[in-house]
Amino acid sequence: MWKWFKRILGAILALTLILVLGIWIFSKSLHPTYKGEEVLLGLDKEVTVYFDDAGIPHIEATDEKDAYRALGYVHAQDRLWQMELLRRLAPGRLSELFGKDLIETDRFFASLGIVEATKTTLSKVNLNSKANVLAQAYLDGINHFIKTGPKPIEFYMVGLEKTPYTMEDIYNVYGYMAFSFAHAHKTDALLTELKEKLGADYLKELDIPIAEGPQYIKSQSKGIKGSAIAKSVHQIFDKLPVPSFIGSNSWVVGPQKSTTGKVLFANDPHIGYSQPSVWYQSHIKTPAYEMYNFNLGLTPFPLLGHNRDYAYGLTMFENDDLDFYIEQLNPNNPNQYLTPNGYKDFEIVKKEIKVKDGESVHFDLRFTLHGPIVNDAFSHLKDERPIAMQWIYTKLPNKLMDLAYNISHSKSLHDFKNAASMLHAPGLNMMYGDAKDNIAWFASGQLYTYRDSVNTKVFLDGASGKDEIKEYIDFSLNPKAINPDWNYVYSANNQPDSIAGKYYPGYYLPEDRADRIVNILEGKSKFSRKDMQTMLMDVKSDVAPEIFANLLPHIKIGELDALEKSALNMVKNWDGNFIKEAVGPTIYSRFIYYFTHDTFADEMGKEAFELYLKTHLQNKMVAVQAAKDQSLFWDNNTTEAIESKNQIVTQAFKNAVAFIKNQLGEDYKNWRWDRVSSVAHEHPMGQVAALRKYFNVGPFKTNGGDEVINNHSYNLDSTGYYKVKSGPSTRRVVDFSDVENSFAILPTGNSGNIFSPYYKDQSQKYLNGEYVKMKLNQEDIHSTKQILKLKPQS
Repeated sequence: MWKWFKRILGAILALTLILVLGIWIFSKSLHPTYKGEEVLLGLDKEVTVYFDDAGIPHIEATDEKDAYRALGYVHAQDRLWQMELLRRLAPGRLSELFGKDLIETDRFFASLGIVEATKTTLSKVNLNSKANVLAQAYLDGINHFIKTGPKPIEFYMVGLEKTPYTMEDIYNVYGYMAFSFAHAHKTDALLTELKEKLGADYLKELDIPIAEGPQYIKSQSKGIKGSAIAKSVHQIFDKLPVPSFIGSNSWVVGPQKSTTGKVLFANDPHIGYSQPSVWYQSHIKTPAYEMYNFNLGLTPFPLLGHNRDYAYGLTMFENDDLDFYIEQLNPNNPNQYLTPNGYKDFEIVKKEIKVKDGESVHFDLRFTLHGPIVNDAFSHLKDERPIAMQWIYTKLPNKLMDLAYNISHSKSLHDFKNAASMLHAPGLNMMYGDAKDNIAWFASGQLYTYRDSVNTKVFLDGASGKDEIKEYIDFSLNPKAINPDWNYVYSANNQPDSIAGKYYPGYYLPEDRADRIVNILEGKSKFSRKDMQTMLMDVKSDVAPEIFANLLPHIKIGELDALEKSALNMVKNWDGNFIKEAVGPTIYSRFIYYFTHDTFADEMGKEAFELYLKTHLQNKMVAVQAAKDQSLFWDNNTTEAIESKNQIVTQAFKNAVAFIKNQLGEDYKNWRWDRVSSVAHEHPMGQVAALRKYFNVGPFKTNGGDEVINNHSYNLDSTGYYKVKSGPSTRRVVDFSDVENSFAILPTGNSGNIFSPYYKDQSQKYLNGEYVKMKLNQEDIHSTKQILKLKPQS
């Protein structure tokens, strides 16, 4: 008996050992290859890839075509899962992976017209242009990895086989990127409903006044059912397994303001936090070309980059490039709509959404001269008026591939300016600095005009022809600054200076970050590289204390109890810094929520108010409303009395203190910001609790707040917690006095492969405000022991 027991125990142990060993061998097979030799089809000559201590590939090749083929290969081995998600967005193919929960998401994206615009573009593009030849080489590198490399672990988990990538996939990724910049879906529909519900006077109060006072980006040129849609769009974006583009900072200091007498460049695009990180870093060097790259998934050319000659980056312009039109149906034929020239048939495109473990969903998407009917995008939308979406991205020729190639291959400021002029959508602030002491900012994107009385923030008349675009504005009239006499350029998603004597409509963010950037740059005569790095981590708001100072006189001190008075003094003495240990931001943020709620919720209604809180408009209206003594919104229309500003503000502060007391206890000195604010980088597989600790990175406590330079965006809502959704997707500083000692950081790491040592190796450095060198020095690069040789097929 004992002998049998020992045999059974031994067998169990052996099987366990075999199982563990098998799992270990399997997991090792999924690791990226950072050293050794591999054959890469299509290469003319051998390419050497040096992976540095942050896992960043430095690709050395004899020509660009080989270099881009190698880039595609190494990009795929680190980020193939990310590429797969990105290519599925625009055509509406996420349900094939995740099932019925993403049907509405797929239906929405499939209805934007991106796929149709891609097909139109590719039917006209010159596939033999330098840009497209290199893009195809990049795709060839990806597809070689698909044939020969291991499947990412996520592919096994969702039961997915690897399939080749095409030029169509790249353009569809550009389309998703362009759409994620747009805010009209979240704002115009809501404002249209509020106009119909409350009337024009209330809507006028919500229009941000364009007048002296806000911090405009200084330009040297003076040239020429709603909430149901908004709610659906917010729900769709909340479910996305990839991040959205939010905002950004950038500033470039000229030699006159630099301690070394050379240009300093800083940039930190603000994008939704996710895992993997948004940008993939790499470095290409050939005898004729060199560039240090930050690429989006499945894009061959970097939107951020630098070399020894120049640096460039971007922030979101936030201009309005998407409008909605209410079309008029033919009462005798529902398949027609009215135009100035009579009734016209809808163009109908049949769509299919394939669903994992479910039946496919079929629907017809109608197109008018303006664009797709957005009602068709939402199965539950009951508005009978057909609402068409006109989007500049799909309306005009698409030159994004050539733009990305040209900005990364410019030889001069003139070349870069010409490249920036190619952009139609999305609108971007293109930032530039070079080794020849030039600095520049270009507000890029195709701008246009309507007749003066048209308000593009609400739905327009699609039938009469009166609300059509009057003219397209030439790029030479777009806002810009080239070597200005104030010796710096910057952008922070705020309103740029006038165009053709008018301020261009858009969804610009509050002036908080812009004020802080300008105050710092104007407050000091000279800046060093270290100053730029420190500035990117700045968490002080110059605007928040001003808003509180505007509201303070309206708080009736005599109505406050002892705890409320202590809390009031705490905010009065707060310097505006959103640091982890501070109490001021906790009280201030809850006060602003109740101030906003008690001012607007009664008029808007619960659902519309919750949508309003998620718009840029809410951010801008806080300062505007706080400065008003008279407003239609002060009165609470749910009571018989007529409330004043004093009553609203006092009650909002009392409500805030009562909430925090219940949330964090009576000791107001312990109401620290890090008790209510945190950040995490979530992976789609992290939705499963058992997998969270393996795929997600975080959560972490961190310094930062909404609309400070180290921008941490979160929802201002009823929960009292501020879960950070987005922030700096990278921080970069390029110093042209010592370009080999330029630095950057990613939120997590350069690899999206959980078995890579570079999956999350930068996360703590990112939180601490540390940086990683962007290596250009050959001796430094060659010192690594991680060398991958890619050889042509013999």
